[in-house]
Parts: sequence; C-alpha cells; structure tokens
Amino acid sequence: MKLCFEYGQGLMEACLPDNTDVFVPGETVADPPHIPFNKIEEETRKAILNPVGMPPLSEIAGKGKKAVIIFPDRVKGGFQDTSHRKTTIPIILEELLKVGVNKEDILLICSNGLHRKNTKMEIKSILGEAIFNDYWHSGQIVNHDSEDWENLVDLGTDSMGNRVIMNRQVFEADVPILIGHSLGNPYGGYSGGYKHCATGITHWKSIASHHNPDVMHSCDFTPVSSHSMMRRKFDSIGMFMEEKMGKKYFSCDAVLDTNMNQIAVFAGYTKDIQPLCWEYADKRTYVKWADKKYDVMVFGMPQAFHYGNGMGTNPIFMLQAISANIIRHKRVMSDRCVVICSSICNGYFHDEEFPSYRETYELFQHDYHNTLPDIERFGEYFAKKTEYIDKYRYNYGYHPFHAFSMISCGHIAEMNTSAIYIVGAIDPGYARGMGMKTRATFEEALEDAKKKYLPENPNILALPRTFKTAAVHLCMKDK
Repeated sequence: MKLCFEYGQGLMEACLPDNTDVFVPGETVADPPHIPFNKIEEETRKAILNPVGMPPLSEIAGKGKKAVIIFPDRVKGGFQDTSHRKTTIPIILEELLKVGVNKEDILLICSNGLHRKNTKMEIKSILGEAIFNDYWHSGQIVNHDSEDWENLVDLGTDSMGNRVIMNRQVFEADVPILIGHSLGNPYGGYSGGYKHCATGITHWKSIASHHNPDVMHSCDFTPVSSHSMMRRKFDSIGMFMEEKMGKKYFSCDAVLDTNMNQIAVFAGYTKDIQPLCWEYADKRTYVKWADKKYDVMVFGMPQAFHYGNGMGTNPIFMLQAISANIIRHKRVMSDRCVVICSSICNGYFHDEEFPSYRETYELFQHDYHNTLPDIERFGEYFAKKTEYIDKYRYNYGYHPFHAFSMISCGHIAEMNTSAIYIVGAIDPGYARGMGMKTRATFEEALEDAKKKYLPENPNILALPRTFKTAAVHLCMKDK
C-alpha cells in the first residue's frame, strides 16, 4: 500500500506491505462526541457556576480582591473561536466583575514555563481580540518569566523533595484561577490539572525535579500513565503551592478531542476535578484497538510542530518526538520494535527560538558522552548561562534547561527499540549523532531492518499525520 507521511514542509511517500495497519486519531476510531458548538458557552458557564469541591467565584471573589487568570501558551489548546480559552475566560471575567472585583485588579498570565514567551500576536490569537484589547494595553496580560526573581517566591521543598518556586503574582493573588486542558500527553498522561501550575508558572529547578532521568526512565513512565511518579510530583507541587498560598486554585479544565473541541468541561478544586476529567478523557485517549503487537512503527515529522518551527529538524527534538510515540504506544509494540521516521534533518536548529540546543547537541558528541543521560550533570551549568537566559527573557527563546528536559525523554527511544531509522535526511550526520540510523527511503529502511532485527513477516503500524493531530495512547483490545 502507498501512504504519505509528514516530511519537512510537505509529505514523503512510502510503499509498505499490504498488511500494514494504519491508525489516524479521530478517524480510525471515532472520538467521543464533543459538546455541540451552540452549547459550549452554556455548558462552560454551568461548570463555572457549579464548581466541584469549593465555593463558586461569587463567594471567593469580591471588591478589593485581586484575581489572576493563568492560561496555557500556544503549544496546545486550539485557536478557534469556540476554543476552551476563548470560551472560558470571558465567562470568568464576567463573574469576577459582577461580584465587584475591580478591572484593574485582574491579571492574565500566560503559563509558558520554560517555553519561549508568546508574542503579542500569539497572545491575541489565544485570547481573542476583545479580551486582548481590554487588558493588553494596560499591561494586564503578561508571560510568566521563570528568571524574574522579583516576581518569584521560593516555597522550599514539598513532601516528595521537589523544589517549589512559583510566580509571585499568583502566590499573592486572592483568587488564583487555572484554565487548562485534559489532553493526552506523554508526560504524566494528561495536560491540565496540577501539571499546569507545576510546569507553567515555576522555575527550572522545579521542573528539574520531575523532567529528569530518574523520573522519566523509571518503570512507571513508559508506557504512559496518569499514575506515574511524574504525575505524583505534579500533584505534590500543585498542592504544596495551595498549602503555602493558604487557598485553592479555582480550576476550569476542558477534556479535548482530536480537533481541540470540548468533550466535557469541569470547574472547581483541582484535586477533585482531575479524576472527573480523566474519566471522560480516558474514553478518547486510551484507545483499545490493537489485536496484535507491532514490530515496526512508521511515521513522519514535519519541520514545524507543537514546540515550534525546527522541532522536526533539531536533532534533540527529533529523538524526543520519537520517544513520545514510544511512550504513548508501548502497550502495542513488541519489546524489540523498530521505528522508521521521515525527517528532512537538514541541520536547522532554529537557533533564535531554541538558542541553547546546538551547544547541547555538540556537548553530547564529545568527552565520553555515550548516552544522553551522561550529559544530565551539565543541566545547571547551561541553565545559568546568562546569554541563554537573556534570550529566554527578552528575545523569545526557549529557556536553556528546556533542552535537558528533552534529553531525558529522548533516551527512552533507545531504551525501548532495536533501531531507529531516519529516512530522507539532507544532513544525516545529525541523526547519526543522536544514535539513529539513516536511509534514503522508507523501503530501504524496512529492508535493512528485516535483515537485522525483525521477523520474516513483521507486523507494521503506520501513523500518518502523527504530529498534525492530537495523539492518543494506543492499547490492546483485550487489556
């Protein structure tokens, strides 16, 4: 059969055996029905006015109180007019103003964490023109800055030993509000919930407590699970924040489908709404579909996807993205599976957006660094480099520690595969420098893998549009 896979700015064709199984999220197995578009505002308002596990905003907000609304950055959540952010935030603002909160006492914070700060136009696309015009020009919409120590507070360590450093404006707010998404994520099962505050409004030292080899290479991390040590750390950090603030986050999370439409919306105490969200999200995300284990997983990556332009050509990101698919789909893969993935792999790191990545890659090539965890010890050194910190703070670059959070993930592919092939690489040395094999085509890669690693008639799983759709976590039918 002929299939097309993502490749650079376009597609690359592959001729695969006719018994290849194909899975496309939302199509091969339909998503649960989403809330009708004409009912989304009504259902969201109902959730906000009837919160779970805590009083409504009408009781916890009021005149003289300061409210902070924390919303996710551009990486996930959608930009359509009916998106969760564009639906929820106007309702929350309406409720706050109705009970007497002064408009000037409301702040909106983009929870970009170690991601690059979102530009003015990106903020507008996330929030919509009306809210942007009402709050941007008065300085009431900001990006979180994890290096701005005038606006950070160090809370010490929680019961799990995690360092907890958080945004001061959130800490001091009378009404801290989290707007999140329950969407399948290789890091802890789902986005949203306490993951939102544990990553989005903290410091690299907080993120280093869970995005590290000890956590990500443990047996409960792969395959993906919402009961892993990483998830427990997210919860511990978020609840420790609440303990030190002396108040709960008011959360409003939406369960999203493949097209970022709301399947369900819940509001209230984060600890209580997380399991409610996951109950709905599990039906869409953990798809019991496979009736056999697969020996080969085939997909492609574009040049630009969720972290930004260059993710599909930056060699550290390439291996991280492959690992993310291993984490999601390990349940349906054989123990010695092979991955075949297309990438133009042309050496484009996008140094402006990912300023520390090239140097991190070069570090891995030298000084007895045989596997990615060997360079973990340099994380703090890179995280404190003034040049990279300034590019994060003032030049829309990713924080230098972000690369080290990615290498922890990248090693998972090596741990769980016999071989990884990159096909179509323009500068294949970058892929080989990350331990991946290179071939010109999918067909050549498959033939080589058959000679060295695979049974005579391997089971092949093809995943077209892997990085252009919201992924699921594939499972066996009978598990």
